[in-house]
Amino acid sequence: MFSSERKKPKLQAIMESSTQQNIIAHGTKIVGDITSQGPFRIDGIVEGNVKTSGKVVVGKSGLIQGTLQGENADFEGKFSGKLVLTGTLSLKSSANIEGEVHIAKLAVEPGATFNATCSMKGDVKSVEDNSVKALKSSGAKAK
Repeated sequence: MFSSERKKPKLQAIMESSTQQNIIAHGTKIVGDITSQGPFRIDGIVEGNVKTSGKVVVGKSGLIQGTLQGENADFEGKFSGKLVLTGTLSLKSSANIEGEVHIAKLAVEPGATFNATCSMKGDVKSVEDNSVKALKSSGAKAK
């Protein structure tokens, strides 16, 4: 009836469970869709769609075939499919990425393989805009 431990509020329990890392170990193969609020470490194989608001780390033995949606991802392993991130994609030297990539930022170590169509969202200034501004400031007319 009386307990020395207080019960955790529901919100705190949810926050704690969403910060715990999900691990798909080497030798494990999952076929299907995965949805989570927490971060992932994948050292096995996932064939399907992965959707998370947390960070995804794919180890050297890890492979994702399908769609990955999330915030940030670090790859040492392989990916084939469609990758959509609102943050940064970091590729280590052993990474192998193929398919379609939509990201905000990209960091690539020498040696990584990146065979993908890539679109980066964000503030990108075009070369044409800069040359027109330079011409206008010098008083010359753009063609």
